[in-house]
Amino acid sequence: MTKLQLGDIVDLREYEREREDFRRSIIALKAVRRVALGNVVTVVFENRDTIRFQIQEMARAEKMLRDEQIETELAIYNPMIPEKGELKATLFLELTSKDLLQEWLPALVGIERSVYLEVGKGGSLRRSLSQPEGDHELQLTREDVTASVHYIEWTLDQDFQRQMRGGGVYLGIDHPRYQARVELSRSTIESLISDWRD
Repeated sequence: MTKLQLGDIVDLREYEREREDFRRSIIALKAVRRVALGNVVTVVFENRDTIRFQIQEMARAEKMLRDEQIETELAIYNPMIPEKGELKATLFLELTSKDLLQEWLPALVGIERSVYLEVGKGGSLRRSLSQPEGDHELQLTREDVTASVHYIEWTLDQDFQRQMRGGGVYLGIDHPRYQARVELSRSTIESLISDWRD
């Protein structure tokens, strides 16, 4: 998938004209690409459109007018756009109170390496574990307490990709303090593999 360039991020006046329609399309896209894993974890699979929206919204909120400001955001967020055979996602710990933060953030250290994709059945069952996205790992990975947001990724070989196209894809977490597993819908799978066609 092609990375974003400076020309892909429109200025604030132009963005205001397109924002309502663009925002509506991103909400619909994220609805397909958002997966709840139990009561605490949500994973949103990112692509070029979701990352462009992130940068446009940041530029809007912070009133960024200079190219250098936008280029800084591109450098931060472009690594989250998947290339062929990759999936990239934002992992959210949905913790809405101080008590929940104090309970779960120390308990879920290492969760960014505990999310898996699973395909196949029986003897052909394959599992791919997430890795923290390299550019963000140093900022978000700690030994005694985890962050409430992580950027994670998978690099999938051609056989894994082929099995995904056939359906029966599961997303799960296998962490000592948290386990969950869900089957991805056909629409979610189609959305993910469509990223590899660009």
